[in-house]
Amino acid sequence: MWALRSVLLRSAAGRTMSQGPARRPRPPKDPLRHLRTREKRGPAWEPGGPNTVYLQVVAAGGRDAGAALYVFSEYNRYLFNCGEGVQRLMQEHKLKVSRLDNIFLTRMHWSNVGGLCGMILTLKETGLPKCVLSGPPQLEKYLEAIKIFSGPLKGIDLAVRPHSAPEYKDETMTVFQVPIYSEQRRGKQQLSLSPERLSPERSSDAGATDTEQHLPDGVSQRRSGRDPSLVVAFVCKLHLKKGNFLVLRAKELGLPVGTAAIAPIIAAVKDGKSVTYEGKEILPEEICTPPDPSLAFVVVECPDEGFILPICENAAFQRHQGKADAPVALVVHMAPERVLADSRYQQWMQRFGPDTQHLILNENCTSVHNLRSHKIQTQLNLIHPDIFPPLASLHCKEEGAAFTVPTVRGECLLKYQLRPRREWQRDALITCNPDEFIAEALEIPNFQESVQECRKTAQDGPAPAEKNSQYPEIIFLGTGSAIPMKIRNVSSTLINISSDKSLLLDCGEGTFGQLCRHYGEDVDRVLSTLAAVFVSHLHADHHTGLLNILLQRERALASLGRPCHPLLVVAPTQLRPWLQQYHNQCQRVLHHVCMIPAKCLQKGTEVSNPEVERLISLLLGTCDLDEFQTCLVRHCKHAFGCALVHTSGWKLVYSGDTMPCEALVQMGKDATLLIHEATLEDGLEEEAVEKTHSTTSQAIGVGMRMNADFIMLNHFSQRYAKIPLFSPDFNDKVGIAFDHMKVCFGDFPTVPKLTAPLKALFACDIEEMEERREKRALRLVRAALLSGEREGGPEDSESPQKRARAEQPQSPHSKKVRAQ
Repeated sequence: MWALRSVLLRSAAGRTMSQGPARRPRPPKDPLRHLRTREKRGPAWEPGGPNTVYLQVVAAGGRDAGAALYVFSEYNRYLFNCGEGVQRLMQEHKLKVSRLDNIFLTRMHWSNVGGLCGMILTLKETGLPKCVLSGPPQLEKYLEAIKIFSGPLKGIDLAVRPHSAPEYKDETMTVFQVPIYSEQRRGKQQLSLSPERLSPERSSDAGATDTEQHLPDGVSQRRSGRDPSLVVAFVCKLHLKKGNFLVLRAKELGLPVGTAAIAPIIAAVKDGKSVTYEGKEILPEEICTPPDPSLAFVVVECPDEGFILPICENAAFQRHQGKADAPVALVVHMAPERVLADSRYQQWMQRFGPDTQHLILNENCTSVHNLRSHKIQTQLNLIHPDIFPPLASLHCKEEGAAFTVPTVRGECLLKYQLRPRREWQRDALITCNPDEFIAEALEIPNFQESVQECRKTAQDGPAPAEKNSQYPEIIFLGTGSAIPMKIRNVSSTLINISSDKSLLLDCGEGTFGQLCRHYGEDVDRVLSTLAAVFVSHLHADHHTGLLNILLQRERALASLGRPCHPLLVVAPTQLRPWLQQYHNQCQRVLHHVCMIPAKCLQKGTEVSNPEVERLISLLLGTCDLDEFQTCLVRHCKHAFGCALVHTSGWKLVYSGDTMPCEALVQMGKDATLLIHEATLEDGLEEEAVEKTHSTTSQAIGVGMRMNADFIMLNHFSQRYAKIPLFSPDFNDKVGIAFDHMKVCFGDFPTVPKLTAPLKALFACDIEEMEERREKRALRLVRAALLSGEREGGPEDSESPQKRARAEQPQSPHSKKVRAQ
């Protein structure tokens, strides 16, 4: 031990001497400094209007990404709609989540709110004190439903600003909510509206805090249930920006520039008033640039033709058409092509006038969003084109509408700038160039040689598997943990049992988007083969993609002309209250699901419910399984692993999230394949215990004790974005999972041989991780030495690993964002 300490200390000392004097560490950035600045200004502070305002497309409306819009000013950040994958896109493209204190939702539909669960958990982890959601009244019940699996969400003040509230005003703009009811249900809806739901007289000086409905942990004010006939549009009016004071011109006129006497003069001319100085009247335009007038933009969703007439007849829009005090610079349309092609809707667009731009966000907008996924998959494809197939694209087959007004179709990161001047900005647009990605990989030292050696070794090995052993086929759709990140999405694995039968093991946020990127135009066929979903536990990164799978599966079966039978879902019984609450208050989903409690599939459990017995028999028969067994694992309460035994004899075991678990070992004896989580690297065993996860060697050890033929490691911490650190226990029975990796049992001999080219491709990343590991080891030594010096002190009870971790700076993403 002392020898190890001396070696580590000598290496640290040598490195310090060679690097010269140590630099003073830069203090960590305060992600909430904008809030503290706002507090210092005080409530009486009034800005002269923002200098810079732009709208930026986060998601262009495609089926895999939905439609989402980010609005920036130097004072505020806003998000319009938050479907699945939006958080991942914002992280990839460096759009700061920690600045979002207002999220606007146009409709209570999963395509608009599917990413809100994960977004709220992330905002909570960043320390954001408050976030306000504006839109449909069902948002209140939606947040209550989230708490079923997230817990009380302490540490963040969530509030709902209902559409009936007066306008919201902040340093950048005033936002008016415009409720719109579908034509088919408008008459019936208006008869049943309570006075509270009717739009009141709007007061421009009403504060936001008077209308926000805070959500205690108990049941709050009763609201009506789901209402698919309602969408909420937003009219956003920028504050007038006062002109700039012309200092040099003021000096020429003899004004007291640089003295206290100039302040009231500046204030007066910026307000458009003349001033008299030394008997001479000075007009504001002489020493001040003209003010930048108020502008407005509109965000409107029109899901189907039933909303067209109510939108066209809405008085709030009519006030902003033609001559208005704040001309509408941009209208954002979230609408399908059949709506955009309707003559009534086109006439409504024309009434905004020729100077208004129109931005279209729908499934006809073809745009690459997840650039890093495309890049890494293109490079991995060089290593093995079958195991790492190229990503596919999904194109809408609906014919695009023609327009007579200035119209632009959305692309990821497209900007429309409102200030300082109105213009489209395309400099941030994504360019996906596979040739560039390939050229970059081929320049990496030793990469080409490693690939060639790998191929030669594979050719010299056993003959490839026969075509009839293609199944089962395992597609890793999400191999990261906690939160969706640019390279690894959260947990989901597709098991294609045969060409017409498949099931999902876990279903984290963005699973459907991953299916779209993997299968492209074939995604509806794949969804039609889906027979069952296994949800291991109720952490958000394992189940919040389920609702979109249910809804998209219904759409897929309808497009193929097939009946939509319920999907079998094996899950902890605690999943049902979440589905029930969402179904009752937000959107009909329960008719898509037949739930089998995961506890009923444990070995030795007697099932007394005939309906559950019937569903278990249906599950086994539909998936050609002799056995579908579950066991409790060592993670959170009600966390399960599972084992599938096929009629042909193969056995696949899935750990879910767990520490090394003897029950899993016994259930998985002699498995053909074990898919086991390996969240953390070796050396972080104590952290693994704290977070109830496994290290790589622990996961491999479980597989060895199980006598599994092969072990695939997945569910890596996002600190290992591209590749995890390799353990000394890696052998020819172990492989590393990547998003969009495709393996069958015949690939087992090949997968370990990919290690050398993978290490070459990610050599820089591995070097950085090894440096971090070395620094951590040094911190452990220092902590142990300090502990020895303080013998008998109260600190001795704290382990060196804990003390060392406490010394290193923590980022928001170093913590697991999960619901316990």
